[in-house]
Amino acid sequence: MKNKNLILLIAATIMGLTAGIFYCWSVSVMVGLAPLPNDQYLEAFQSLNRKIENPLFFLCFFGSAILLPISTFMHSGKPRQRRFTYLLIASIVYIVGVIGITSFANMPLNMALDKFNVGSATAAQIAEQRAVFEGPWNQLNNLRSFACIVSLVLTILACLTPHETGNTKKLN
Repeated sequence: MKNKNLILLIAATIMGLTAGIFYCWSVSVMVGLAPLPNDQYLEAFQSLNRKIENPLFFLCFFGSAILLPISTFMHSGKPRQRRFTYLLIASIVYIVGVIGITSFANMPLNMALDKFNVGSATAAQIAEQRAVFEGPWNQLNNLRSFACIVSLVLTILACLTPHETGNTKKLN
């Protein structure tokens, strides 16, 4: 197997893991937290946010952002190939739709929630904090989940697209 295909395979694998994380948060973690009373919801979410920042998560989350563009570059050439096009779009969608949304939207919400002291807040303040946090965070997570899944599908398409050489096609 050529190095460029190995990198593509690794990128697809870790992107699949990342898409799975975001998808699971949407369909299980958030669903599981939703019925909790406001104070328990905020405390549980604070704990989850602190624990998700770990080397295994970062390996997948940032690894995709690094390996996808590298793979795109490695599959560039003249004439442009469908594989390159899929990877270029996948890279853009991932960087904007996953890294961008996380960095500029979800993380600021997470940091604001982390600073909120549930133990010293009134019931009204706790309810307000949850209202400010929960809806927007869920919408953003669903959006980045969708972006990650789209990027993953494009990367899989790149994996399945044969290398094009003139009039002949062969699988690398």
